[in-house]
Amino acid sequence: MSIPWRHTLPALTLPPMLLVLCCLVCGLLAWRGRRLAGLVGAASALALLLLATPALAGLLRWTLEREVTLPSAASAPPTAIIILGAEVTPGPDGPMVGPLTLERLRAGAALHRRMGWPILVTGGVLAPGDPPLARLMALSLAEDFGVTTRWIEARAANTAENAAFSAAMLQAEGITSAYLVSHAWHVPRAMDGFARGSLSVTPAPLSLTPVSMTRMTDWLPRPDHLAESWYALREWAGRLVHVLQG
Repeated sequence: MSIPWRHTLPALTLPPMLLVLCCLVCGLLAWRGRRLAGLVGAASALALLLLATPALAGLLRWTLEREVTLPSAASAPPTAIIILGAEVTPGPDGPMVGPLTLERLRAGAALHRRMGWPILVTGGVLAPGDPPLARLMALSLAEDFGVTTRWIEARAANTAENAAFSAAMLQAEGITSAYLVSHAWHVPRAMDGFARGSLSVTPAPLSLTPVSMTRMTDWLPRPDHLAESWYALREWAGRLVHVLQG
């Protein structure tokens, strides 16, 4: 079975796993009498704890969310809703949408009920043998929210292709403007992808939350905030790749 390096490599080369591996290597070197390795290991452990605090996780998220602008009025009123996929998770009956994808679907379904515009879901195959994420998203919208999906874009392998393929499907039906549903920390990179085409998108971000760093509880490490930090760091890594690729 082939290894999906597109998803495995970020997990190993970004914190927290990078820091865990660093602690392990430095611990072994320190055991052999290398004092500097012990200091590096201690620093890595401290960084790991800080990344698990609400304060640092929130700060990392804010560095991305601060770029999200909510226009008071779109140049062209949106007439469709695009929901970007995120991840797949194993289920009792096979692959199913993951927690992040489910949050986006819930927000997209609520927007659909409020505005009435049809929905497009986008996401290709994330791992060999799995169905396209977009098909799982359409199934979840129908079964969990009672919402019918009009367009299923099931080829995109990354955010740039999400934008290109979704725009092509909508423009083929004469639609020139749409709402874009994703997490606030992901919206800036997604908007960059759509900016390369002629489809106008209005952001409909999830989870725009303020950062707090003044309470004692803001500095108490928790595993869930470690995951928040990892998503933010991965997003910055993705943006760097987009810049390098032009």
